[in-house]
Amino acid sequence: MDIWHETFPVRFGDTDRSDRLTLASIFNYFQEAAINNAEALGVGRDLMARTRQVWILSRMSVQVDRRPKYREEITVRSWPRGWEKLYALRDYDIRDASFTPVVRSRSNWLIIDIDKRRPLRPQSAMESLPLNEGIDALPSGALSLEIRGGLEKLRERKAAYSDVDYNGHVNNVRYIQWIQDTLEPELLETAGRMRMDINYLSEIKPGETTEIWRVPITPDGSAPDSASAAFAFEGRKESQAAFRAELRLWND
Repeated sequence: MDIWHETFPVRFGDTDRSDRLTLASIFNYFQEAAINNAEALGVGRDLMARTRQVWILSRMSVQVDRRPKYREEITVRSWPRGWEKLYALRDYDIRDASFTPVVRSRSNWLIIDIDKRRPLRPQSAMESLPLNEGIDALPSGALSLEIRGGLEKLRERKAAYSDVDYNGHVNNVRYIQWIQDTLEPELLETAGRMRMDINYLSEIKPGETTEIWRVPITPDGSAPDSASAAFAFEGRKESQAAFRAELRLWND
């Protein structure tokens, strides 16, 4: 149980017109693996409900080195990796049939007191779990995203029934779908490699409206070239940031 793994073929509904796994589907696979691993380790939803606590995803980075194709057999893995201050750390990867990692990810989670809506120190829930020291799926790069200028408002999204999960707020995967929907489909369909970093700053509840803002970015501030694209995003709810994200795409 130190490292949870599930092997299955890529499903039709998880691909786009390129016949390859989408970024949102990758986030969904990792969400399911994290939930299943937590249940197997005894810190799943039932235990947390009894203690009036809940796991909340705070930050996540995903590096896609190759997008698996429809019906390709993959192994999705996830494991806890100790804690840092208020954050519980969890890593993930997706491996192909030869067990080569094609997607790598890391995440930070908070344990929230349901009644007080405040974060708790993770040690009480994490001390009995494997630390998996040295097994870092994605060890480099910063999770904290800077505030950027020049953002353009693209659209508004009102949190509807299909956006909201068991915890009563917009599910983390929906944020990725909202971001995808602001881009030209061809950008996503032709991208063979991707990198997404996202910080979930505040929950979005049913019926609340979020403004999606975006600006192109490159390391030197110039416009993206024809072989790559990069964008910064901010979701705003009542003028306050609900999330910040950066997405980088590279063509095949």
